[in-house]
Amino acid sequence: MDVSFSNLKDQIFLAITQYGGKILLALIVFIIGRKIIAKASQVLGSKMNKSNFDKDIQPFLISLVSVALNIMLLLSCAGILGIQTTSFVAVLGAAGLAVGLALQGSLSNFAGGVLILIFKPYRVGDLISAQGYTGTVESVQIFNTILVTPDNKTLILPNGALATSAITNISGKGTIRVDMVFAVGNHNSLASVKKAFTNAVHNCPTALQNMEHDILLNSMTENALKFDVRVWTNSENYWATYYGVTELVYEHLKKEGIEAPKIHLNLHQLS
Repeated sequence: MDVSFSNLKDQIFLAITQYGGKILLALIVFIIGRKIIAKASQVLGSKMNKSNFDKDIQPFLISLVSVALNIMLLLSCAGILGIQTTSFVAVLGAAGLAVGLALQGSLSNFAGGVLILIFKPYRVGDLISAQGYTGTVESVQIFNTILVTPDNKTLILPNGALATSAITNISGKGTIRVDMVFAVGNHNSLASVKKAFTNAVHNCPTALQNMEHDILLNSMTENALKFDVRVWTNSENYWATYYGVTELVYEHLKKEGIEAPKIHLNLHQLS
């Protein structure tokens, strides 16, 4: 028993003397390497911002660089430990294949992200509608696109689905038309009603006065005239224009003495 314990101690001591230094060195290299990679990612992001690099590609490219540097770091640590890098690469390849088969959806999202960055159906800052959601693009990442809704909720949509489905880029052209419908009593003068709507649009600070706006009679009922009011504005001013014109329409209709549709009730007495 004493001989076996003595042999075990000798083997442990031998292993420590042979591999302890390598393990310690590999650990130090790994820790320092991780810190360098994190710092390099920050510097890369800062340089991209200063050089006005495409904001759509920034997070995607930084993530790819980080992954590549981490793989190189692992290979370096494996070399320090005496592991043959060719064998290590083969193991990584086999593991990557297994993980890839298990995560086909994630690979689809990665491919979708690449397609989005190449063909640019939308950019950071665009207001889009896709997959039943509407929001402003905050970032395009490796697997997902991040949207922020008008009520400040964060949406995470997979790139794979976005790359293969219909997307409405609401703000892609820079300007957008705000469509509104208003009803007034049918006893009002058509000219005075149009004058009130025109003044409302011209007094809205976010309406683009260099573009043609539409004020059209849509339909007539027993007691109402319905008008389509279509106003052009910059994409980011959509809601400001919508509510601004609505308030101004109310003020100018009142100023012109134009009344709302009257409700007629017919009462029938049952005998």
